[in-house]
Amino acid sequence: MTESTLTLAGRQIKVYSLNTVVVGTGAAGYNAADRLWGFGQRDIAIVTEHINAGTSRNTGSDKQTYYKLTLSGGDPDSVREMAQTLFEGQCVDGDNALCEAALSAQGFLRLVELGVPFPRNAYGEYIGYKTDHDPRRRATSVGPYTSKMMTECLQKSVEEKGIPVLEKLQVIRILSDGTRAWGLLCLDLNAEGDPDRRFVAFNCKNIIYATGGPAGMYADSVFPFGHYGASGAAFEAGARGQSLTEWQYGLASVKPRWNVSGTYMQVLPRFVSTDAQGGDEREFLMDFFTDKGDMLTKVFLKGYQWPFDVRKVAGGSSIVDILVYLETCKGRKVYLDFRQNPCGGEDIDYSTLSDEAREYLEKAGACFGTPLERLLHMNKPAVDFYLDKGVDLSKEPLEIALCAQHNNGGLAVNKWWQTNVEGLFACGEVSGSHGVYRPGGSALNETQVGSTRAAQYIAARRTGAPMGEAEFAKASEAQVEQCAALADAALQGGEGNVQAIWNEAAAHMSRSGASMRSREGLEELLREVEGRLASFSGTVRAGTATDLRKVYRLRDVLLSQQVYLSAMLDYIAQGGKSRGSALYTDPSGSKPYESLPDLFTFTVDDGSRADLVQEVAWKDGQCSFHWRKVRPIPEDDDFFENVWRSYRENGNIDD
Repeated sequence: MTESTLTLAGRQIKVYSLNTVVVGTGAAGYNAADRLWGFGQRDIAIVTEHINAGTSRNTGSDKQTYYKLTLSGGDPDSVREMAQTLFEGQCVDGDNALCEAALSAQGFLRLVELGVPFPRNAYGEYIGYKTDHDPRRRATSVGPYTSKMMTECLQKSVEEKGIPVLEKLQVIRILSDGTRAWGLLCLDLNAEGDPDRRFVAFNCKNIIYATGGPAGMYADSVFPFGHYGASGAAFEAGARGQSLTEWQYGLASVKPRWNVSGTYMQVLPRFVSTDAQGGDEREFLMDFFTDKGDMLTKVFLKGYQWPFDVRKVAGGSSIVDILVYLETCKGRKVYLDFRQNPCGGEDIDYSTLSDEAREYLEKAGACFGTPLERLLHMNKPAVDFYLDKGVDLSKEPLEIALCAQHNNGGLAVNKWWQTNVEGLFACGEVSGSHGVYRPGGSALNETQVGSTRAAQYIAARRTGAPMGEAEFAKASEAQVEQCAALADAALQGGEGNVQAIWNEAAAHMSRSGASMRSREGLEELLREVEGRLASFSGTVRAGTATDLRKVYRLRDVLLSQQVYLSAMLDYIAQGGKSRGSALYTDPSGSKPYESLPDLFTFTVDDGSRADLVQEVAWKDGQCSFHWRKVRPIPEDDDFFENVWRSYRENGNIDD
């Protein structure tokens, strides 16, 4: 990597020139850099806003899952069978599914070698359990902080190699002509107030984008504070989105942001709501349910069935998600209270529960006491987690909401995790390799597989130096000028409003563009977002130079909202129905419960679109769409001599 200073847009800008830049310091970003080094690629660096931020390092659940090929016991499994499981998640490309299955054991065992303490039995088998959408026992875990431990071990490996990590740099533009990327423009978060030091550019041949999902779009979010995503910059650079409509939403605490899955629900806490000032407390679930045993069973099942799922509304546990959502739409706050039993604190009659719930609690020896006492008995670390975060469940309730948790869609990638923009690769949650349903923990596997595939391809096919400095300056001038002009406009004076605009945009997205979607609500919100983008430079003010980071971030959020909302409306226009974690209002459908508002009149998708993928492209402020068939699982020649010969010739790394 070389460093120089170039004059761009009338400013002296520091430029780093190198082969590959990795954006992000999560499990995908660190692994990408580590793999590149292992494959012999040395001219690399990592760019990040903050090493200790991001989802990989700061998120988890009561038992965060990693998904891989079965490595224990006598249950049969194979790469093809695992690929088929992933492929059957709907709207999944078969080549990506096959790669994720084929490299799952390699990625997993490498994490073990790096120090992630995945459990094994006395004979060396890495034991597993079944997770959601998993026909085998492929899941494993090291507890609530699986992804955190992965990230820390990968970081240590990168640091031991001396790979440069440039911190406090926020990517604000991918330098591209729509078909080829040649660099990045970043905001230096240590020099926002100095026009001649404000920007840093990277002249590179390859970019591995590992920025996570576009969490900044939503107010009700379980993504950690400090994780916002940067998908808007990728759309602006010409990268296509894939399956953007497919998200995962679920109940989560607000402070701290954490999934309230598993044991948190199985101990049967009270669901209460209050007005905005904390008064008028009531157990609102009792307004809906007429049978206490049925209500408690639905709450128990939320632990197993944590994500909101339209298939589990009628007669299932996802009605709880809807009731929480409706309560928050009234301006009320919703809490889990572990200090008293539901229904006014009276003792629970466990015989009224379903057989599944009663037998589970009986086997756990937990048919006694309060929710907190049951939680301490069954999963004390779940209580300790909140205590470590300053929340004592023995003294206060836990505020929750129906939150965005994971984007199954993202940037469209091929089997080497390269986008349609040459030189731009995407791995981790920012990529769109998952479809409607995915096995729990498959996202962590993909961080390792996608980043490895990108590194393999770059090391074999995209080595060498980037363009010359003069060529880089000429190609980048106009785009750097646009970004600089945005800063000048935001600092023209007046009271800063960027945070208020962002808060409002995110809140509206959580109400109309999250798990509950109607054509009218989406159209109204899209008009609002497009209006904000059209008037952005004339209306958004930073207040102080240190708010410039929010200005660029807000624009990225609004671009992402425009593309995602447009994708949702196109899905409706193409006849799409409710599926996964998204309920679309359909006047021709039916309401599972007559007491629900008309918003919840919907039709469950029949699976007829499972082999179709929606792709979206953004250009000059407009979105265009293309629907295609999924790429099937490849049926390559598996005759050993043929594969071995081509492997000797080119490593079986093709275009």
